Amino acid sequence: MTAPVHVVTAVIRHRGRVLLLRRSARVGSYSGCWAAVSGYLEGKQPLEQALREVGEETGIAASALRLVRTGRPFEVVDAGLGRVWCVHPFLFEADAAPEVKLDWEHEDYRWVRPSDIEGLRTVPRLADALRACGALPGTGTLQPGE
Repeated sequence: MTAPVHVVTAVIRHRGRVLLLRRSARVGSYSGCWAAVSGYLEGKQPLEQALREVGEETGIAASALRLVRTGRPFEVVDAGLGRVWCVHPFLFEADAAPEVKLDWEHEDYRWVRPSDIEGLRTVPRLADALRACGALPGTGTLQPGE
């Protein structure tokens, strides 16, 4: 395996439901899988990158969101891809129903109860990302939102 590739995962919650996006056939990995907003960590500021990805992938402005929790980063090993991901999870709350405008990376979206992701074909360990930032009950190390 190579060195971990750092990525951010931004979970957006509104009225108890979380936004999931189905990855398109045009992305390099996990096409057809449901995921939260995610992207490569291009700089040294995971929170800034998470908000940038939210804007790019959903059209939701950072001003429409409130940071609830920052989860501790965790590793996801994908032997099939020969890759180790280091996931930096964040939970954001949208107080008003945001309008979602998908970019090319996704073909569909839904608002689901966090517990309903167990029945969906998702990117690896999506449930762990939701637990890590407090969007799904269970174990997970949390840090207060900033």
